[in-house]
Amino acid sequence: MPRCSWCSQDPLYIAYHDEEWGVPLRDPQRLFELLLLEGFQAGLSWITVLKKRERYRAVLWHFSAERLARMSDAEIEERLQDPGIIRNRLKLRAARQNAQAWLRLDDPVALLWSFVADTPQINHYASLAEVPSVTPAAEAMSKALRKAGFSFVGPTICYAFMQAAGMVMDHTLDCPRHAQLAHATH
Repeated sequence: MPRCSWCSQDPLYIAYHDEEWGVPLRDPQRLFELLLLEGFQAGLSWITVLKKRERYRAVLWHFSAERLARMSDAEIEERLQDPGIIRNRLKLRAARQNAQAWLRLDDPVALLWSFVADTPQINHYASLAEVPSVTPAAEAMSKALRKAGFSFVGPTICYAFMQAAGMVMDHTLDCPRHAQLAHATH
């Protein structure tokens, strides 16, 4: 099956592309996990994070915002010794900070989806070169999340999050997932 050009032949990446990326996601737990993972990805490739996702789930209490919000400095230091995750102190502290900010939001799902008027935006790009890395909606999301106390949520991270969570659907036209998801959301 042809796929978006960014998808390598790695079976994990193929499964992610075929089953997750661009599928509208409204589960608060999974959205929170995805937002943190996108922050962990900053400066790295997504496949790097994807390969470490299961270990992150194990050491970060399955991305429980309630538990992450209480993560102590000692627990952060302990996790920095784990070679199964990206060992970056700033990113782990941001995970705690973001969990605290998440818990302060009245309705995080509604807030996140408000940047696309609660409707997946179906784009029609012929090639990866046409897909933007930032949009005004992602800039607005970044600004709102920063104001709410989040970090590692710049506009590029927010747009990647929006793509992954199906808020925007950026599978290219030559990818069979484009037609499948465009049809499923209308």
